[in-house]
Amino acid sequence: MNHQFCNFILFLMAFSQISDVLLASTVIPPPPNIVLILCDNLGYGDIEPFGSELHRTPHLNQLAKSGRKFTHFYSASGVCTPSRAALMTGCYPQRVDMAITDGAVLRPVSPIGLNPKEWTMAEHLQKAGYATAAFGKWHLGDQPDYLPTNQGFDYFEGIPYSDDMTPREGQNWPPLPYMVNNKVVDAPVDRDQLAKRLTISACEWIKGHQKEPFFVYIPKCMPGSTQAPFASEDFKEKSKNGPWGDSVEEIDWSLGEIVRTISELKLTDNTLIIWTSDNGAPRRSPVQGSNLPLSGWGYTTSEGGMRVPCIMSWPGTIPADTVCDELCTMMDLYPTAAELCYQPLDKSVPRDGHNILSLMTGRQSIQSPYEAFYYYQMDQLQAVRSGKWKLYLPIEMRSRTKNGSPQKQALQLYDVVEDPAESKNLAESNPEVVDQLTQLTEKARVELGDYQQPGSQIRPHAVKEQAFPLLRAYRSP
Repeated sequence: MNHQFCNFILFLMAFSQISDVLLASTVIPPPPNIVLILCDNLGYGDIEPFGSELHRTPHLNQLAKSGRKFTHFYSASGVCTPSRAALMTGCYPQRVDMAITDGAVLRPVSPIGLNPKEWTMAEHLQKAGYATAAFGKWHLGDQPDYLPTNQGFDYFEGIPYSDDMTPREGQNWPPLPYMVNNKVVDAPVDRDQLAKRLTISACEWIKGHQKEPFFVYIPKCMPGSTQAPFASEDFKEKSKNGPWGDSVEEIDWSLGEIVRTISELKLTDNTLIIWTSDNGAPRRSPVQGSNLPLSGWGYTTSEGGMRVPCIMSWPGTIPADTVCDELCTMMDLYPTAAELCYQPLDKSVPRDGHNILSLMTGRQSIQSPYEAFYYYQMDQLQAVRSGKWKLYLPIEMRSRTKNGSPQKQALQLYDVVEDPAESKNLAESNPEVVDQLTQLTEKARVELGDYQQPGSQIRPHAVKEQAFPLLRAYRSP
């Protein structure tokens, strides 16, 4: 009897140990905090991890060492509003009807905005139990129904559109408003203090939500669209590249403050930080930003217009000091966030982005999820990429402005892996590749449309009968 009892006890002990192992192997890790930093008009070559020898970016250097650089990461547009619409919805801006609004981008007191019926990344994370906040430049509509607090964010602090959209001759725009949620608290805002003010607020918000999963979206206001970007007194006239460099170096400082706050709260190992830019640096004379070694400038479909720097860090999950050379895009961030928060996407709603968690972790030899990536300027399809090949279509390019004249674009084919400067046109020697990429454009034309050719899967943007300035309820102190 004693022998049988001893065997029974040993069996229970063994079973308990096996159960512990099985349970441990099936434990679902907690969803990570997500910090998404999106610069405004910052070029591919404007930071040290991507080759800058002009700007000092020590915090970005450290982020790259702790994480992974993405060297073929694209926005879905060369300008602000459609790029941000793609980020929030995981769709080409054409699909959500944000490719053309007040022209190329939204302007103050516009009746147009991202449709509140669209389900955004913030709404998805909010539903999954995340606290959500946005600090910075929104630019997806300035009417109350279109503001961040009606698009999935619990809290918003910042400006509703670009920093250069201020009163001037020929533009009867209101003074640039600084908002907390849907209320204007300052106008005109001191643009020199924007980066510092918003960074401090973001850090305080993180401290107040450290005990719950959080999503912090920090769309920077700088370097922005003004001819002379703004910076606070600690950075003004301190760089080797005038106001542009001052602004870039303050953006780097801002990242450092965010990282330091997360570290002090002991949240580093469960926080995914994503750092990127909405489009490339625009052409300026004299030159300010840099898209090198890429060709071209922001506001275009060149590589320099739409391929942007991207760094992701999540210690213990994303391998440190690594590089991903596969094509991925800003549209992928929403589907990936859905995977991370264990809240599946609604498959009945067409989206263009992909879950790229495998590219982020680098644990498998995974290739780009894109058979084709489409370069649109407003509603016109101008180029397509598949694998290493990028084809510029032979078209008359649509002007971005009402008064601009269209320009001829010749058939061009580039290997943008070996030739990111797009200097060697290989179309003549690779007719089969030209044919293949040309055929790939047909799906885009059918679903998303092309100039003067409506797409079959377009969801309309929102339009109000009448728009009002945000300042009408604001009284300057």
